Amino acid sequence: MKSEMPTLLREYRERVFPALKEKLGVKNPHQVPKVQKVVVNCCVGSSQDVKVALEDALHDMQLITGQRPIKTKAKTSIANFKLRENQEIGVKVTLRGRAMYEFLERLIRIALPTIRDFRGVSPKAFDGCGNYTLGIKEQTIFPEVELEKVKRQIGFDVTICTSSKDNDGARELLALMGMPFAGRKAVNAPAQS
Repeated sequence: MKSEMPTLLREYRERVFPALKEKLGVKNPHQVPKVQKVVVNCCVGSSQDVKVALEDALHDMQLITGQRPIKTKAKTSIANFKLRENQEIGVKVTLRGRAMYEFLERLIRIALPTIRDFRGVSPKAFDGCGNYTLGIKEQTIFPEVELEKVKRQIGFDVTICTSSKDNDGARELLALMGMPFAGRKAVNAPAQS
């Protein structure tokens, strides 16, 4: 049984793609920016109880993304942080395709608006090559995480990698997809039902 296309992907194809093509003035449809992948990274560092913190991060990250994370290891030893080379210090998930669009939709439409005193995300967090990184302070903004079962607050980074070669194209792409940038109203955002 073939499942339905994610809403954000359908909106990208029907509304965002033509608007971007016109706004950026590109003739070749392959030059229109698109989201290539989303990387969600969480580091528990060298906390007192690393193994338990790592297992909590693995569990919560799997709930949030719907995909099993991989463990990341330290590249070098740093004595001041009690960090040893090849010590497991975090988890990460790389999302592509359907899972990527479903995660982005939940992030933009459900999770970000539930942050207390939310006034938008920074429009300056681009790396110069069209990639956007967003820091999330706690995992409890996602509805999949049950508040009663949370043992510790886990923060993580969400990096959205686009095919845009510059920040302006990527910023326009994310704004049209509904990313709530601070100081800017959502562009043609569809009404929620």
